[in-house]
Amino acid sequence: MQKPQYTPDQEQELMAALWSPEIADNPEAFVMFAFPWGQPGTPLEHVEGPRRWQRRFLRRMAEHLFNGRLTRAYRLLRRAIASGRGPGKSALVAWLSLWFNSCHIGSTHIISANTETQLRNITFAELMKWQAMAINSHWFEISGLTMTPAKWLKELVERDLKKGTGYWGTFGKLWSEDNPDAYAGPHNPDGMMVTFDEGSGIPDAIWAVANGYFTEPTPLRFWFAFSQGRRNQGYFFECFNAKRDFWETEQIDARTVEGVDKAVYQEIIDEYGEDSDEARVEVYGEFPVSEDETFISYGLVKRAVERPAAVDPTAPVVIGVDPARTGSDWFVILIRQGRRILEIRRFKIDPDSEAGTMEGVGHIIDAICEFQPALTVIDETGLGGPIMDRVKEQRYRIRGVNFSWAAHDSVRFGNKRAEIWGAVKVWLRTATIPNDKRLIDDLKGPKKKPDSSGKMFLESKKEMKARGLASPDTADALAVTFAFPVAHRVYNGKRSSIDADTPATHTGWMGA
Repeated sequence: MQKPQYTPDQEQELMAALWSPEIADNPEAFVMFAFPWGQPGTPLEHVEGPRRWQRRFLRRMAEHLFNGRLTRAYRLLRRAIASGRGPGKSALVAWLSLWFNSCHIGSTHIISANTETQLRNITFAELMKWQAMAINSHWFEISGLTMTPAKWLKELVERDLKKGTGYWGTFGKLWSEDNPDAYAGPHNPDGMMVTFDEGSGIPDAIWAVANGYFTEPTPLRFWFAFSQGRRNQGYFFECFNAKRDFWETEQIDARTVEGVDKAVYQEIIDEYGEDSDEARVEVYGEFPVSEDETFISYGLVKRAVERPAAVDPTAPVVIGVDPARTGSDWFVILIRQGRRILEIRRFKIDPDSEAGTMEGVGHIIDAICEFQPALTVIDETGLGGPIMDRVKEQRYRIRGVNFSWAAHDSVRFGNKRAEIWGAVKVWLRTATIPNDKRLIDDLKGPKKKPDSSGKMFLESKKEMKARGLASPDTADALAVTFAFPVAHRVYNGKRSSIDADTPATHTGWMGA
């Protein structure tokens, strides 16, 4: 977007407006003044202004500034916001930067996030978007993880106000959990703001160091934290609990936010249940109840073990195969029919030999002949590819799945592995599983690893082994049974009767 051109008189008028108490002490007034809300031909042509929750946040800041100047009791304003997905947190962070640096000469805004990717690709990308639309976009320049005054503005302030500009700007700051002291930074009497984006992923040690930024008794001291409540421990969680006397907090149900697609949130509730941790975190702006980082909770698995078996003879039989990758891994064949597991078979084979390959082929063919499945699915990476080829050579129906494939639901899942494990998680809500310790341990083993955009990944098998956990062979064998849609049987008392041609019998991802 082309930067605006102003005459000297117009520039003085702009400075007078932005530095007036009416705007400098009122972030909401700045946001309404600085951006082209409702103006034809701009990105905001069809947007009237900030959302209600954003306005509440900005008005609370104005109230804080007013009370501080009135009483001369200048306090640090700490605010923590937990929300569902997508309410406009990054936009608000961008407005805060532009207001603070535009209206308060010399002020410093430090922004940190859970990951460098989040900081670069989300937080600062959003800042660049709003800076380009600002009425004073020519005042600042963005390079990498910094927004600093333009050269002409620096020179003007240094010459006429005799004021240093080295700390003036917005600075993206990375952190290291191994060296938290390196996070320490400047003290600035002209104003200090620290914002933690996706703060639930920032270690406690970094929060502790950040306290040191606010030792100057200036009225312009703000510490803000925004995040989904992904963990039920840690400093961000404690802002709403043990440390609630020190933090103002708000939890935002994403369904109450204007301008969002509420159907997306309802789909999450419908799929995972209204009392699920997924709904709490992704929709309600609440914290999880189950294990904070575990993808499938022990409670969900335990209920599936205790639940009476749901026998449905019309449900398709699907065989899942997880081949051994190393000598310490098991070669697992799992047979699922609808919402129950019929059998689990484990074998020790040599994954590096031709004999091991043929042994695995034999075990699969035995299971196919016995259970007459609608489909057999194998993890085709590593040993799985050659085994699949050999089974096909014998004219048995088998399909391969690669965990690194793109997910069908690419908005929510980062790869096929996360997606099919997500299907297992949904299935467990109504399914029955055997009291099999290996299966139980496998299901509750992997941690979830959402990326900066909210897409879900699972920790790798290598990472699990580094934590002292075994490869989740049995759970992976279950997961691959959800890789492809299958058809219902037409039950006539025989295992092998399949009606795959009737459209009404297709069952989508659940297979039952």
